[in-house]
Amino acid sequence: MDLGISGKKALVTGADSGIGWHTARQLLSEGVTVVISDRDQEKLDAAAAALGASDGRLFAFAADIRSTDDLAALHGRVAEAVGEIDILVQSAGITGAQGLFHEIDDEGWTSTLETDLLGPVRLVREFLPDLRSGGWGRLVLVASEDALQPYDDELPYCAAKAGVMSFAKGLSRSYATEGLLVNTVGPAFINTPMTDAMMTKRSEQRGSSFDEAIDSFLEEERPYMELKRRGEPDEVASVITFLCSEAASFVNGSNYRVDSGSVATI
Repeated sequence: MDLGISGKKALVTGADSGIGWHTARQLLSEGVTVVISDRDQEKLDAAAAALGASDGRLFAFAADIRSTDDLAALHGRVAEAVGEIDILVQSAGITGAQGLFHEIDDEGWTSTLETDLLGPVRLVREFLPDLRSGGWGRLVLVASEDALQPYDDELPYCAAKAGVMSFAKGLSRSYATEGLLVNTVGPAFINTPMTDAMMTKRSEQRGSSFDEAIDSFLEEERPYMELKRRGEPDEVASVITFLCSEAASFVNGSNYRVDSGSVATI
């Protein structure tokens, strides 16, 4: 399917694995020139090699979205490599501090919000001039089911992702007339290194196998995930790629749930 974005230029953060990596792969398949970014250059280089693009349309530059200095340096490298970007996908994030509210201190809250809320804010601030300049732009922020259906043992993450959704909605009202469309996706329990770590911890705490940890998590913590499995990163990346495309030319300020029904309300 031709999504009308061949020749566009994209930056995808959090792209050394998981949703970000699969989004980069799908954008490359649509003819987009892609810059992938994450914190560790060595892991990023391995991710770029795995993507296998050999036609000069893939670049990999490390940056920490928490750092304004890192982001300014990243912007300079992106500008030198590809010029101004048309598409920005923000997928970088962490699970952050976990536990009941009374168990999480200021540092737990601050470290989570620094990455999962202020990171996207700083990233968008840095690259917004690019997205506004060409009369056509796409910004997709990865939120979470947790933004709409918070869980009591990960409230900093839930609050951060709710903030991301509100941030995106506000942006969507500011710049649509300039051609920049802003949307979010809300995944739930996707097969990524983040949920691998969660399930490894759960299996160790319960003395169960990894697969048993997944099954018990679905049964006890995510009962409305009707497909009874983790989602695959490609299943989220497909929605992100659609939102980055010309096919989504009338989609703005929306949140697309990719959650197997996990959010229990309409």
